[in-house]
Amino acid sequence: MKLTWKIWLLIFVLVLSLLSIFGFPPTFLNNGVIVNSVEKNSTAFEQGLRQGQIIIYIDDKSIKNLVDFSNALKGKFGSNEDVKTIIKTKDSEIILFSKEAPKITVSEIPKTNIKTGLDLSGGSRALVEAKDRELSSLEITDLVDITSNRLNEFGLSDIRILPVSDLTGNRFMLVEVAGATPGDLEELISKQGKFEAKIGNETVFIGGDKDIASVCRNDATCAGIENCQQAQGGYFCNFRFSVFLSEDAAKKHAEITKDLDVNSTAQGGYLSKKLDLYLDDALVDSLLISEGLKGRVTTQIQISGSGSGATKEDAYESAKESMHKLQTVLITGSLPYQLEIVKLDTISPILGKEFIKSILFAAIAAFTVVSIVIFLRYKKFKISMALLTTSFSEIIIILGIASFIDWNLDLPSIAGILATIGTGIDQQIIILDESKHSNISSGVKERFKKAFAIVLGAYFTVLVSLLPLLWAGAGLLKGFAITTLIGITAGVLITRPAFTDIVKSMEE
Repeated sequence: MKLTWKIWLLIFVLVLSLLSIFGFPPTFLNNGVIVNSVEKNSTAFEQGLRQGQIIIYIDDKSIKNLVDFSNALKGKFGSNEDVKTIIKTKDSEIILFSKEAPKITVSEIPKTNIKTGLDLSGGSRALVEAKDRELSSLEITDLVDITSNRLNEFGLSDIRILPVSDLTGNRFMLVEVAGATPGDLEELISKQGKFEAKIGNETVFIGGDKDIASVCRNDATCAGIENCQQAQGGYFCNFRFSVFLSEDAAKKHAEITKDLDVNSTAQGGYLSKKLDLYLDDALVDSLLISEGLKGRVTTQIQISGSGSGATKEDAYESAKESMHKLQTVLITGSLPYQLEIVKLDTISPILGKEFIKSILFAAIAAFTVVSIVIFLRYKKFKISMALLTTSFSEIIIILGIASFIDWNLDLPSIAGILATIGTGIDQQIIILDESKHSNISSGVKERFKKAFAIVLGAYFTVLVSLLPLLWAGAGLLKGFAITTLIGITAGVLITRPAFTDIVKSMEE
C-alpha cells in the first residue's frame, strides 16, 4: 500500500497521542507513590514536599507502591521525641524531624495520563448558586477563587471548581471533590463561614486577612487539643490556638476594653464582658478576658473551644475538626454570598470501576459484531481491517488530546467517544459505498470527492447541534460535547482523508 502524506499524518498524530497518554518514559514503568496533598504549615510542607511529587525512598527503603509506603512508616512514630525521616523524591531529598508521621496523602502512580472525572473515580458533586441574587460573570469568578482557597485550606485534594452557566444565562459554581461524601461537601459549601469576635454588641475582629495577620496551626507551642475528660453521656476535649491580629484590630480591642469593669474571682481578675465568638451568627464560645488586657493594644489572643463524642477518640476528632474549621474560616474569611446547593450528587468509586469493566466488555462485543457485519458486507478482509483500525485510531486520538489538555473523562465523555465511533464507522461506510457503487463512468477521484462532500455535510450538521450542549444542563453535558467535537473534527481532518487514501490505494 502506498503511504501518502495523509496516511503519514495519521501515523504521526497516533504516535503523539500515545506519548500524551502514556508519557515518555511511559508512566506505567514508574515505581513509587505520588503525593496527592500536603497539609499547609506542616513540617513536610515547610521542607518543600509538594503535591504531584513522587516518593521513591523513605529512610533508604525503596517505595514501589502503597504497601511499601505504609510499611516504611509503620511503628516509626509514637514517642514524645522528634524522629528523623528522610524522604527521597525523583528530584529532591527532604529531611523531617517530627513526633508524628508526615501529614500527607498519597496514592499509586497512575498507569496513564488519562484523568477520570467524578463519575468514574467516585466522590461528590454540587451545583451551587448564590442565595436570593444573580451573580455576574466577574462575581462568579471571584466566588470560585474564594471557594478554592477555602477547600485547599481544609487539605482536600482532587478538587475541581469551575464557573458554569445554562442556556438561559443563569450562572452557577460546579464543585467536584473526589472521595468526599455529600454531607462533607454540603457542610463545606452551603455555609457562608462568617466569623465574628464580639465584646457585647461591638465587633472586635472578623475572619480574613483584613483583621487576621496569621493563625497558629500544626505547632504544639501555640495550638493543640488538651484536657480530654469524661462527662455525662460521653467525653469532651478542649482545644486552643493563638491568633495574631492586625494592628487596627488590636487597637479596636483596646478601645472597647478600656472602659470595662474588672470582676475579681478566686482564679484572678477578669473584665466584666466576655469575648464572644460567632460562626455563621451562631455563638461558638465565650472567652474570659484577663484584666491585664484592659485597654491594652495586643496583637496575640488565644481562641479556645471544645468537641464531644461517645468515646474519647470521637471527642478528640470532634475537637480537632472544630478547631480546623475555625482556623480555616479565620484564615480565608467568609464567603461573599450565602450559597445554596441546587443539585447534589454522589458517585461510588466501586460503581465507576464496574462501569469501566462494562464499557470495555461492551466495546469488545460491539467491535466484534461490527467486524463480522462489515466482513459479510464487503467480503474483503483488508478493507474490513482498515475500517476497524481507523475507527480504533480515533479513540486513541481522542484520549491523547484529552490527556494533553487535562480533560477529565466522565460518563458524558464516554458517551461522546461511543457516538464518535458510530459516526466514524457510518462515514467510512459511505466512503466505501461511494467508491464501489457510484456511477462507474466517473473516476475514483470524483467518487471520493462526492463521498467526502457527504462526510463534510454531516460534520457541520453535528457540529452545530453540539454547540448548545456546551452550556445545556449548567455544563453537565459539556464532556459529551467536547469529546464528540474532538472526535468528529479529528475524523474529518485526519482519519477520513487517511482512510480515503487507503481505500483508493486498494481500489487502484
